[in-house]
Amino acid sequence: MTELSENIFNENLSRDERKFKLWRSAGLMLTYKCNCACQFCYYNCSPEKNSIMPKETFLGAWQSLKDLASADAKIHITGGEPFLYYDHMIEILEDAKKQNLGAIDLIETNAFWATDNALIEKRIKTLDALGMQRFKISCDPFHQQFVDIELVKRCAEVAEQILGTDRLLIRWQKYLDNPAPMKDISVEELNKNYVLATVDYPCRFTGRAATDIAPLVADKPLEAFKDRKCSAILSGKGVHIDPYGNVFSGTCSGIIVGNVNDEPLDEIWKNFHPKNNPVISAIYEQGPIGLLNLVENKVYEPLKLYASKCHLCWHIRQFLFDNGLQADTINPAQCYSP
Repeated sequence: MTELSENIFNENLSRDERKFKLWRSAGLMLTYKCNCACQFCYYNCSPEKNSIMPKETFLGAWQSLKDLASADAKIHITGGEPFLYYDHMIEILEDAKKQNLGAIDLIETNAFWATDNALIEKRIKTLDALGMQRFKISCDPFHQQFVDIELVKRCAEVAEQILGTDRLLIRWQKYLDNPAPMKDISVEELNKNYVLATVDYPCRFTGRAATDIAPLVADKPLEAFKDRKCSAILSGKGVHIDPYGNVFSGTCSGIIVGNVNDEPLDEIWKNFHPKNNPVISAIYEQGPIGLLNLVENKVYEPLKLYASKCHLCWHIRQFLFDNGLQADTINPAQCYSP
């Protein structure tokens, strides 16, 4: 396994200083396209987004994570909705098996496709044979606005019969047992259900969550975030990689720390230093409020209230993106467009 000291930021730190964490997991986003446009989506996924991760990008990132984390490397497939490109996903996993890349830790879906027991059984058994360790179904009020709960129940029942309870994850079981009423209700009722869901299971206010949900719970002025540093990028033990090869630390969508099509993932980790990038340096030194130093001669108008550090960070980054500032880091458009 790669040693922490092999990273250029870590190499000169003393033993008791906080290190840049080793990436041990990668969520490979097969696509930004999704049959849903959930209000909490960190990546602004929707039916209008067209993208698909090439097989070479996927397999290369997988191999690089193994080079970085050895036996601790864990890959999961996410999106968007990966089952929109089921055949492509199967081709990738077949090639991964031929290349002895190991088991895929997790595959996520919202189960929109689970219209028939025989289809579900066939797909789950195929994925199982190709090394899928766990199967995760997204089930929450946000998805229930778009996906019929009966499809989710059917998918969960068949998957449990094949995989057992230990290999089936429901996010969240509470909403499978007691679905939230999300269709044919007023905007006020929808907003109430959104807020209740974020109280039960707090979400990160980035992407669509920042624009659609955060204003419903915002309660802190800009000044409250002075001296509020952020360690999310340094402390993240994993990354997400989008269909274009862009690498995001943890779930910090829209902050590009590298691209696996330009440089292998293990080399991106080794060469990462927060002070080498204006955006990341600002967040590292001052927290999200430090991003205000990057607005140049543009006029940023702060909101009256923010819901969290992530909400503030996203709002300033959206402003920077809209004005074409720091485009090497604050991208791609799919993350910042509805």
